[in-house]
Amino acid sequence: MKLSALTSLVFVMISVLVNKGFSQTTSVHTSLLPYKNSNLIVEERVQDLLLRMTLDEKIKQLDMYRGWDIAPMGQLHEATIYDEAMIAKTLGNNSVGSIHDFYPAYASLSNKVQRYIIEHSRLGIPVMFIEEGLHGYSGKGSTSFPIPLALSATWDTALIYKVGRSIATETRANGTDMILGPLLDIARDPRWGRMEETFGEDTYLVSEIGLAMVRGLQNGDVSKQNTVVSDPKHFAVHGIPEAGSNTTPVNIGIREIRSTYLPTFEKAVKQGGALGMMAAYHEIDGIPMVDNKWLLTDVLRKEWGFKGFVLSDLGAIKLSLENHQVAKNRTDALVQTINAGLSMQFYDFGHDEFLHSIDSAIQNKQIAQTCLDSAVGDVLRVKFLLGLFDHPYIDTTLWGKEKNSNEHQQAALKAAQESICLLKNEHNVLPLKNSNKIALIGPMAQSNYLGGYSNTEDTAVSLLTGLKQRIGTNGSVEFASGISKTDSAVVLQHAIELANKSDVAIVAIGEDLLQVGEGKDRANLDLGDAQLNLIKAIQQTGKPVVVVLMNGRALCINWVTENIPAIVEGWFGGEKSGLAMADVLLGNVNPGGKLPVTFPRSVGQIPFYYSHKPTSYHKYVDEKDTPLYPFGFGLSYTTFKYTDLELPTTSIGMDSIFYIKMKITNTGKSAGDEVVQLYIRDVLASVTTPEKALKAFNRVHLQPGETKEVVFKLNAKEALSIWNRQMQNVIEPGDFKIMIGSSSEDIRLNGIMAVK
Repeated sequence: MKLSALTSLVFVMISVLVNKGFSQTTSVHTSLLPYKNSNLIVEERVQDLLLRMTLDEKIKQLDMYRGWDIAPMGQLHEATIYDEAMIAKTLGNNSVGSIHDFYPAYASLSNKVQRYIIEHSRLGIPVMFIEEGLHGYSGKGSTSFPIPLALSATWDTALIYKVGRSIATETRANGTDMILGPLLDIARDPRWGRMEETFGEDTYLVSEIGLAMVRGLQNGDVSKQNTVVSDPKHFAVHGIPEAGSNTTPVNIGIREIRSTYLPTFEKAVKQGGALGMMAAYHEIDGIPMVDNKWLLTDVLRKEWGFKGFVLSDLGAIKLSLENHQVAKNRTDALVQTINAGLSMQFYDFGHDEFLHSIDSAIQNKQIAQTCLDSAVGDVLRVKFLLGLFDHPYIDTTLWGKEKNSNEHQQAALKAAQESICLLKNEHNVLPLKNSNKIALIGPMAQSNYLGGYSNTEDTAVSLLTGLKQRIGTNGSVEFASGISKTDSAVVLQHAIELANKSDVAIVAIGEDLLQVGEGKDRANLDLGDAQLNLIKAIQQTGKPVVVVLMNGRALCINWVTENIPAIVEGWFGGEKSGLAMADVLLGNVNPGGKLPVTFPRSVGQIPFYYSHKPTSYHKYVDEKDTPLYPFGFGLSYTTFKYTDLELPTTSIGMDSIFYIKMKITNTGKSAGDEVVQLYIRDVLASVTTPEKALKAFNRVHLQPGETKEVVFKLNAKEALSIWNRQMQNVIEPGDFKIMIGSSSEDIRLNGIMAVK
């Protein structure tokens, strides 16, 4: 139903009267107002509401409030009490854009806050509740999945979609509308502490895993009470900070930005329909990301058709004033970012300061009214799409049904199992026999860390607990820390004695929690002296040794690789991590994970990633020119044979879909998963291209002796196009080398495909 011209004129007149002085508490009869009419299309409702809003009401929609200003909280972010006096003191009779760090202990609490805002604000505009949820809703009692880097190591998009659905269902059941994630940065410097939050180093892998997560979170219709808005971050090129130090500058060309770093976000927007986007802290070529109009407006909105809103990262606008020093005052900083295309601040400035600064900018014509309305409209549009105007209150029975449900726990266990990467297995040390007498050594064996940006009160199943549960009465597990800050010699000797009495020693090592996560960047990626001395001492006992790694980034583990027969990468595997690792060690599960990042030999090789240009040699007089473990690497307890490569014979155009086929056979004695990886090289192009680039993959489960045909469906534009010298995205005629294998270095099949 369209609004008539006469009705539109009335709306304009109302808007003028309102903006000239109607009190925000003035009652307006809203029963038949168009923005309240769910039968109208969203854009009509947005425009109608904008016409009715005062300037102050619009500005408030661009502001985020803290949960602890809304409800009493302890040290942790969990609201347990409804305090109307506190809400009234903070919000008065205003509706605001969003509330963050709230985490209600029960769904009815978010309903009560929402009801207060709707009933006390003049136009009844609902608020959005926004929280963290990179690998599980961060509220107490929720399901915690493996860290994103581990999720990517599964190379299983169907599973990641399921994980996303689980996160969304639990999140919305508690009254939260939007998740700050997934993180779609390409991470190519493991010194950066946030590598654990990423899906790895490769554009295509991150794009596909990220798309699966976005689809899982939003599920095509965010108005349903088992979905949330996804807010991909950090837009853009945040994962390669200078010197690996968080938020430092990035200096690369536009062609590289478009070729490598933007596709992950483009796919999330154009195919996943992501309705949020977080602008990053850093600068590119002298321009802070929150002020980058080319990215926030020209690319994101005009090229990709983004219909959501852009949120700053926490304090990112303030950085323009205080750190980047490109703004002369608070108003100037806000003017630059809103004109560039940002929609909502994230704790940057005090609420009164924010209001007065934007009000002043509007009055002084530093921000056009149309620009402000566009930003506010983006926020309102998302609220309408969420269904908050029509169904603002969550069903309070959902949280009890969905929170850490058995289905979600099983998904967490499967994700942890599939993420584990077997890096070495000489002499078939693994899998262990149930009858083994096992010495479990190292303080990491007792770790119950869930990973960064996770539930802060609940804990994971430790490896010690998991092994004891899985082995039962068939064998024995005895534990020794081996490391102590006080009686180090005595504790080490105890670990050595325990290893000597056992059939096999499992040594759990990795990253101390003070070394990994946001703001925990490292200049050295080697194991600490205490851990290295421990593993050396256990190796000298002559017993078979298995090293289990628990970490959130690629590490330099040269001595371990050269001297230990079995190495298993376990990452931080979420709440079921200990059980999943026990399953792999005991052979209940055949490991099939593949590395989503390259493991360098030394920090001096960084950046070291597989899809490098031909002139990126990594040749040094004091270091090898190969990685310690390549991208895509991961062993199995069985073996696989690749055969019968079949390339397309028809002509391929820019919009073509084409197929590449091959066969894979399990040639071993146990069932297992293999991730078949397809890489492409543009043999001759007008601009330099990577030596190989991942363009498709398929995780295949095979019984012993079983053969399956793997069919890769490729989109020509995504798989073959480049940004040429005229900065046009084109497919250039010529030969393309097709490489299929078990890792980026272990290529089993080769072929040439001609494109005319």
